[in-house]
Amino acid sequence: MKKLLIMCGTGIATSTVVTGKVKTWLAENGLENQVQLYQSKISEELSRIDDYDIVVSTTLVPENIKSKVIDGVPLLTGIGKEEMFEKIKQQILA
Repeated sequence: MKKLLIMCGTGIATSTVVTGKVKTWLAENGLENQVQLYQSKISEELSRIDDYDIVVSTTLVPENIKSKVIDGVPLLTGIGKEEMFEKIKQQILA
């Protein structure tokens, strides 16, 4: 089972919205049993980023972890969300 972290600046507002959308998408695609979801704020996760298989963030992340993080803003704007979900799917199935 993959560990998927969704994080934002405070771990409350935008990460909650994105978590809800990701849960719905996982269920619609039959992937909900392959992923354990976590939600948090970026300041608590920077030192533990390697504990997760997939990381989605709605806030800016430091350059040293950028390659490990999927931009979650498309789930807030609606622009590019299918591409973002495809990135998540590829990492779930990898």
